[in-house]
Amino acid sequence: MSAIGLSGCASTPPPTPGLVGPMAEPQGIAGQYSPVAPQNYILRPGDRLSIGVFREPDLSVGEVLVPVNGTISLPLLGLVQVEGLTPEQVRQTVESQLAARYLNDPSVSVNVVSYGSHRVTVEGAVTRPGVFTFDPGTTLAGALSLAQGPTRTAETEEIIVFRDTPEGMTIALFDLTAMRRGTMIDPVLRPGDRVVVGTSQLSQLWQDALTALPAAAIFTRVF
Repeated sequence: MSAIGLSGCASTPPPTPGLVGPMAEPQGIAGQYSPVAPQNYILRPGDRLSIGVFREPDLSVGEVLVPVNGTISLPLLGLVQVEGLTPEQVRQTVESQLAARYLNDPSVSVNVVSYGSHRVTVEGAVTRPGVFTFDPGTTLAGALSLAQGPTRTAETEEIIVFRDTPEGMTIALFDLTAMRRGTMIDPVLRPGDRVVVGTSQLSQLWQDALTALPAAAIFTRVF
């Protein structure tokens, strides 16, 4: 697979919209890179929530961190699993548990205070490389803005997004100019994405990345 990947990096054809894979892609892989944010946010460890119970300040929590095990501790209720649920599902869970054991017709609100689970690494030819927290719906262009944009020597037609998916690791290649023109999607970031902005040494970065991929990894390119 490395030979396939490296041959695809030797020269980049003019950008056109869409996904092109040098090997057969499992169903749904193209959807891994989308310009549209998911409608229902799924809670993850690192997020912070506020949970309010109407007219019950002693049962409300101003801010609580979702820990690694995905459960939070609430007054009277004890441990409540929230990882993998939407805020609305958490609200329904808390309301039903309070109604079953303590309150008549409770009214609960659940809000996300901060999205600590949403971190992206931006490196390569950017002004301020690093790891950044982002809000859901932030796109690749937004990640570049967090890093204060590409440097003057950056190869902006060679921006790589590494993404860990249930099917394996994927690599996608984007062209910033084409994104700005609207001829290429500006994909929504996912937690854990790694963005590498190319330089004249990008070929070595590709070789290092492809060598590190497991045998079952998926190689995906966006032209």
